[in-house]
Amino acid sequence: MTQPQLSVRSAKARDLARQLAHKERRSIAQVVERALEQYARADHGQESAAAFYARLTRDYGVDIDLDAVIRENRVDHSGPEF
Repeated sequence: MTQPQLSVRSAKARDLARQLAHKERRSIAQVVERALEQYARADHGQESAAAFYARLTRDYGVDIDLDAVIRENRVDHSGPEF
């Protein structure tokens, strides 16, 4: 049984996938799967700009100190995962 294939029409994406696969000694499919999994995790759970501004208006009213709101909700970044 043949495996499904992904066609990439971007020469830049194809070349980058090949370079990473060679560098990490993995297959191109493994590199692409890992990149897409990381992308899905990074994008998950982010609030849209419209939802953010609606929440600000609801929680703080029209006149707010945006710097104070950002400081209250700031979370330190743990750094890159290696």
